Amino acid sequence: MKKWFKKAAPIVLVASMLVGCSFGGDKDAKKNETATLKVMFHDESSFFRQYGMLFSALHPNVEIEVVSTQSLYNRGGEGEKDFDPVKAKQEFLEKEKPDLIMLDLNEYETMAADGKLYDLETLMTRDKFKTEGIVPGMMDYMKELGGGKVYAMPTSVSSEVMFYNKSLFDKYNIEYPTDQMNWSEVLQLAKQFPTDGDAKDRVYGLNLGYNGDLNGFSTMLAGAEGLKYVNPTTKVMTINTPGWESAVQTALDAMKSKAIYVRDESNEMMNNSYEDYLLSNPFTSGRVAMNINGSYYIDELKNAKEYVKEEGKVVENWDMVTVPVSAQLPNESSNAWYGSIFGIAKDSPNADAAWKFISYISSEEYARVSSKTMDYNGLPIHTKYVKDDEGRNYAAFYKLKPSKNDYAEYQKLPKQFNEQFYGLMSTELKEVQDGKKEIKEALDFLQVKGEELLATQDPKEEEAATGEATTGEATTEEATPSATTETKTE
Repeated sequence: MKKWFKKAAPIVLVASMLVGCSFGGDKDAKKNETATLKVMFHDESSFFRQYGMLFSALHPNVEIEVVSTQSLYNRGGEGEKDFDPVKAKQEFLEKEKPDLIMLDLNEYETMAADGKLYDLETLMTRDKFKTEGIVPGMMDYMKELGGGKVYAMPTSVSSEVMFYNKSLFDKYNIEYPTDQMNWSEVLQLAKQFPTDGDAKDRVYGLNLGYNGDLNGFSTMLAGAEGLKYVNPTTKVMTINTPGWESAVQTALDAMKSKAIYVRDESNEMMNNSYEDYLLSNPFTSGRVAMNINGSYYIDELKNAKEYVKEEGKVVENWDMVTVPVSAQLPNESSNAWYGSIFGIAKDSPNADAAWKFISYISSEEYARVSSKTMDYNGLPIHTKYVKDDEGRNYAAFYKLKPSKNDYAEYQKLPKQFNEQFYGLMSTELKEVQDGKKEIKEALDFLQVKGEELLATQDPKEEEAATGEATTGEATTEEATPSATTETKTE
């Protein structure tokens, strides 16, 4: 009996271990299941650099296939004048059927409303996904755009902010700027700095960067107020309005005050070294009190401090506040974005694997790793990792929520309008800036020219319209759009 027990005991033990594995093994087996995940992204190499390598190291059982969207951006050339980017993207999704869909905020809102995205809240609840520490207001904003539910997650936050030179403010005994100042308040601050001295060496109150001409500055001011030069949905020009006239007048007055630094592009082309390039930004070299720029500029400031050896040549005592806002819309900005937004296709057969990806790149762990490299992809969505050792106001990067825009609708406007109108604006407002035209005269001209561009058909559309009129399927009036449109005051 004892001999039998000694021989049988190991068999019983192994059997019980196998039974134990089978009872608790479903979960382990599921973890080891392989899955192929089809991801929609710009291109394969950039996807793996940004997300794929880290995710694949943690989830080797998930094979990733990237379907590139490059073909969408390479279309719409001379041979495709009737190219519709929104329709093309829909066709792309239907053909490729990706599990993970990369979206912008407009696409997210549309696809959520159309029921084409998977409800992430059920997965968040199931897996007890932690949203604590994520950029304040982001989840509420995504829920608002999703009609009450969250259907996609951003993985980065981007915004322009206003850098300010504390030493210059102290020197001239001027109060520091604060978050959510409106444009009028910021311009008043800028005008408190002296305007005397040689243009190449003097102090300036504000640098607008690439928006330093009247066209760029006016557009920035109008954008803060939610003004558009055209309603892209109705195709009605809206530039000869009191709102636009006020924006251009405000910008012109500020430029005439000499408080605004205007870039000299010819001088920038003469930079002989990287050090010259760095110091060509007057904020970097300590000559501008306030400077509007993105997060990448922080790296520029760090590089300048490292490369420029001469003491006192590079600004050191600086901080940040939010970009100026509208007094009517103090909590949002057209210069704020949520980036790299991923959602799961409603009919995806790999929803679990897709959620593994989204939950990882939205996690605090991914934020910790990605925060080590500051680049053009934006800042992490976990605020714990948006900071520096100097205690600067990094919250300025995520304090404002993105303004809603109609980018997709603008793409539907006639090709010649998108190609020509902004150039016309630049020319006309340069005339105003040089004192050769009055503001009202320029805006009236732009209103008429814009209406003409909106009314001009592409050759293919004109041919189709002529054919329809010939067969009696449309009247001449229906085939030819009127050049006269209703003026809308904003």
